[in-house]
Amino acid sequence: MKLVWEFEDSDVERVKAIVASQSDNPFVKERIGKNLWKRPPTISKERFWDVLVGCLLTSQQRSGPQSRVNLFINHRPFPLSLARVRGARSRTKFVTNTLTDWGGIRFVNRIGVHLSRNLRVVDTDRWLEIDATLKGMCAKRSPDAEVRAAADLQSMLAGVGPKQARNLLQGLGLTLYEIPIDSRIVKWLNGAGFPVKLSASALGDEHYYRFVLQGIRELCRAAGVLPCVFDAAVFSSYDSDGWTADNSVW
Repeated sequence: MKLVWEFEDSDVERVKAIVASQSDNPFVKERIGKNLWKRPPTISKERFWDVLVGCLLTSQQRSGPQSRVNLFINHRPFPLSLARVRGARSRTKFVTNTLTDWGGIRFVNRIGVHLSRNLRVVDTDRWLEIDATLKGMCAKRSPDAEVRAAADLQSMLAGVGPKQARNLLQGLGLTLYEIPIDSRIVKWLNGAGFPVKLSASALGDEHYYRFVLQGIRELCRAAGVLPCVFDAAVFSSYDSDGWTADNSVW
């Protein structure tokens, strides 16, 4: 069997229009500057950790410019830096207490457990596997390479599913084609008449996620837009003019 994605001219124009309408948004400009690089970024273990924390925090939570999650992520010094969590006597309790004290963040116990487990991953030889995966993406930028990298991270990291893996890679500035399909993307695509009715629960399945993402990539290709830019445009469109150069850096 063979599935062919076909889109009307009006579908393509909607994508072009949303990207054009957000072209001056600092969030979109930050995405373009970070992901459409000419020289690959250097990703330290500390940088990887910070973005990983951000991905787990933004999962199933409001993460607009003035949300408690985004304010936490952009707070400096970063409250859950690698050094701080590593130095805690009880890492799970430290994460949980830090998030609880900040307030307005859900699932703090689950996040504490996941980060404690993930610290054991990045502080062992498995970091070499992660580092090799990231460097491999820099060497060859393609949808297939991004899919493989996302699968690798899912297999190694706690609390990281299809969406979180792509959010992590995108946050590191490594992806062009694979995007995190969050509630805003789902809402926009359903409203635009995407051929498949999307649901957040179904997107937890890797095969369904990749099927839907293939359709998004084809739609973006028809519009001459990179998926990572489309993602930033849709995401920022729900926040009016709330994004600035300072709060969209993570």
